Amino acid sequence: MIPSIPNLDDYGITPDNGFLPAELPLEILPDPYYNKWEGIVANLQALLLSKRLRGVIEGLPVLSTGRLKRASEWRRAYSLLAFMTNAYIWGGDRPSERVPAPISIPLLSVCSHLEVPPLATYAAVCLWNFKPLFPEEYIDNLENLSTLTTFTGSLDESWFYLVSVAIEARGGPTIPLMLNAIAAARVCDSITVTQCLHSFAERLDDLGSLLQRMYENCDSHVFYHRIRPFLAGSKNMGDAGLPNGVIYEDGSGQETFRQYGGGSNAQSSLVQFFDIVLGVEHRPTGETRPVSSRSEDGTAPPSRHNFIQDMRSYMPGPHRRFLEHVSRIANIREYVESHRSDRALVIAYDACLAMLRALRDKHIQMVSRYIIVKSRESRSHSRSLSPRAAPQPMNIASASSKKRSGEDSRSERRKLKGTGGTALIPFLKQARDETGEPAIDAWARRLLSNGPGEGRFATLGKVDEQANGEMQIVGLAGTWAMDDSEGGLCHW
Repeated sequence: MIPSIPNLDDYGITPDNGFLPAELPLEILPDPYYNKWEGIVANLQALLLSKRLRGVIEGLPVLSTGRLKRASEWRRAYSLLAFMTNAYIWGGDRPSERVPAPISIPLLSVCSHLEVPPLATYAAVCLWNFKPLFPEEYIDNLENLSTLTTFTGSLDESWFYLVSVAIEARGGPTIPLMLNAIAAARVCDSITVTQCLHSFAERLDDLGSLLQRMYENCDSHVFYHRIRPFLAGSKNMGDAGLPNGVIYEDGSGQETFRQYGGGSNAQSSLVQFFDIVLGVEHRPTGETRPVSSRSEDGTAPPSRHNFIQDMRSYMPGPHRRFLEHVSRIANIREYVESHRSDRALVIAYDACLAMLRALRDKHIQMVSRYIIVKSRESRSHSRSLSPRAAPQPMNIASASSKKRSGEDSRSERRKLKGTGGTALIPFLKQARDETGEPAIDAWARRLLSNGPGEGRFATLGKVDEQANGEMQIVGLAGTWAMDDSEGGLCHW
């Protein structure tokens, strides 16, 4: 029996705003019983600055979650406790490998209810951490959004979260759009499928423009040194001071170390939805595409264990199950493969791949500016510091600035990790390159191919970008090139 098209209400998804909650996030928990949590988060920046946060949290009573009623209250409690947890871990001169019972016990209870891990995930800082300035206006408009909670109190941190909120809202309507395309493919309605793909490609292009607004109000120095350290997880963070992970005290005395990846855009269900409906396969980082990976019927090869798959466990449970449901019914790639003679359909599908690849390209450029370049600057600065200079706190930023003896700069770039704990540029570049692999038309495959698996075509890489993920960071003038596919005369 063919699985049914999912009902969005069953998974807490809305046709207008997608994975953002149907009910706006609460600005404060209504029960005064939780005022102590609200009070700490309201004064989070002052407590961090005065280095009193850990003492205040340790002095809290262990509050019960039994007085949380509505779904919005559980989400607000999770966001509060997640911010407190990450601030407690990373808010000192050295990270804490223990989360005390006053916040860990209620956090573990809330996480069990919401089916999310106990730290600041994408859901905690983006999906459930915003409010509209004017409720009657659209929330896909950045000028109508504000954050509820930040670690630093800076405009830069708010803007960093809100760009993702606006993308979620702007991309929300693509969910019913592409479910409609899947339904149309089942009845061989090529006209409807083509129209849906056209609209999808246009919206993906729009999301790319929205992503680039990050540069307007989020300074790379503030992001790298002030914001990013608080978003780190406890997995692969030995260099940052957490070699074993974190212990969440639960009163049992039998706690063991846990390791979690930090907040990452890979935890966005929307972006993974894009991949699923288009049949894009992602492999473990560093694994090349086998020659036989394209099946005869055009379906996407089965998903394998990799970072993007792992990130689904950081999504709210209903969203994760929705993606699993869509994976079982996705048929667009197969349908287009079997209708190669329909040029309008093929072009519309390949245009979607091109726009999604371009979106990932913009993200790579952003990571290069906000993390790779800043990491190099930090290493250069650390070498020039006086021996009597004040010591830096140990976190993901300071760990990235320390150059290990015997390692060259290429090795360091490969080992630079994101807050999610994965190697940055190799992962992002491979995810981008894999986006173009399902292309149907030969010319589209030529334009979207990248890497040794498509040796018969010219590769579409960036100037000085190597197949292993290394990237040459250029200055303001960029690199002069005449190739239009590289962005015209001035590359970057």
